Amino acid sequence: MTTNEHKRLQENGASWKQWGPYLSERQWGTVREDYSSDGNAWDYFSHDHSRSRAYRWGEDGIAGIADDKARLCFALALWNGRDPILKERMFGLTNSEGNHGEDVKEYYYYLDSTPTHSYMKYLYKYPQAAFPYADLVTTNRGRGRHEPEYELIDTGVFDADRYLDVFVEYAKAAPDDILIRISAANRGPDAAVLHVLPTLWFRNTWQADAAVQKPSLVAAAGAIAASHADLGEFVLHCDGAPMLLFTDNETNNERLFGTPSASRHVKDAFHDYLIGGRRDAVNPDRRGTKAAAHYELVVAARATAVIRLRLRAPAKDAPFGSGFDAVMTSRLAEADAFYAALTPPKASADEARVMRQAFAGMLWTKQYYAFDADRWLEEHNAHPMQRQHGRARNRDWYHMVNDHVISMPDKWEYPWYAAWDLAFHCIALAAVDPKFARDQLELMLHETYMHPSGQIPAYEWNFSDVNPPVHAWATIFLHRAEQSMGGTEDLEFLKRSFLKLSLNFNWWVNRKDRSGNN
Repeated sequence: MTTNEHKRLQENGASWKQWGPYLSERQWGTVREDYSSDGNAWDYFSHDHSRSRAYRWGEDGIAGIADDKARLCFALALWNGRDPILKERMFGLTNSEGNHGEDVKEYYYYLDSTPTHSYMKYLYKYPQAAFPYADLVTTNRGRGRHEPEYELIDTGVFDADRYLDVFVEYAKAAPDDILIRISAANRGPDAAVLHVLPTLWFRNTWQADAAVQKPSLVAAAGAIAASHADLGEFVLHCDGAPMLLFTDNETNNERLFGTPSASRHVKDAFHDYLIGGRRDAVNPDRRGTKAAAHYELVVAARATAVIRLRLRAPAKDAPFGSGFDAVMTSRLAEADAFYAALTPPKASADEARVMRQAFAGMLWTKQYYAFDADRWLEEHNAHPMQRQHGRARNRDWYHMVNDHVISMPDKWEYPWYAAWDLAFHCIALAAVDPKFARDQLELMLHETYMHPSGQIPAYEWNFSDVNPPVHAWATIFLHRAEQSMGGTEDLEFLKRSFLKLSLNFNWWVNRKDRSGNN
């Protein structure tokens, strides 16, 4: 059976995949953002810093999407009127804070996604009480390794169903035309205040490279107009005439370091505007590199409030109306048809739902990954080819220039690729998107990933760590899986892969000869 989603994959999958869920859920505390002297990534860039400090290598957000280079990003920010901070990203415990190590302390679910991300659905559960940040840290830190973790539900903030289910749906009318529907369902017995700030911003690539032309966001008749030298022009239409807020995606040096900031209007301006009451925190000229539409809702008990937005290339037709809901309905129906064609005939309805949501989870955990190890080592004064003697991990991997959308084990606890995990991901992904699975396996064998010695990079905490040699097995398995599904044999894929895998085999042989214990 050939569905519309299958046709999109076969005919123009690359263009339909230009936009997707490529935004991380945690960029803070990662190796790429670690510029400490001791390599302690968790402590160097904390969750507390993340709202105020512009990232160097990536971005993060809630239920977010981005283009395939994460130049222009979109995500939700939320405030229930009680939290001490504007919730713009996921919170969790660092490795030293959790009694079982790092651990995200939020409840969110990937409900649906097609391979081209023509339709996606996500759920975030937001308490109506103040989010218990300090309680989660203090209680977990006080527990031993043999005690259970102290979870968000244990704090009591979900008692009496006093929370909001915030659903986010994306549907593409075209590759560069994305409809967004946010539905806030109050599950509690009383009306609840909810501030929703759908946020659009540019990843800060200009701070580290003076040659990069700074992009812009400006107010434009109830919309936010985005302009980028490479990406082009986009407009975020906001239904309902919300207040539009603007600032710059620049570090708040005054708050963090007591030094002047590069811009008067900085990354955490929306927090200061909404929670701090500082009206001068946002740019009165309504322009910048970060913008949000501020919706202040009062959601009645057991009721649902809906917000509609549309991110697209400039167009003359009206962004909303009956056509908006028709596209949403059509893309959901196409997703239904796509998964119906994949589901085994004997599967029960519950098994079919489990299968579909499992695939949704894998498709949502794609992430754009940027890392120029050569430049990163230079910035750490640790580049071996330049006789720099600073301390930094991965000194032998200065050839690496990673700049791709990659399947991640997880976008919070593991917001980086792991080659061993990736090999197993590709076996499952082959059922929904064989080309993406093939491309992912080949990516780890590319000269900007694979070490000249033939070693495949393990993961960013230590690219030189040794993982089981499963890549060749995954390549063969993927080829046979495609055959069994009636796909076209890609013998060139096998030839290319095994030419590179022979280098990896030689690395294993030579490593065994040297160490004698493999």
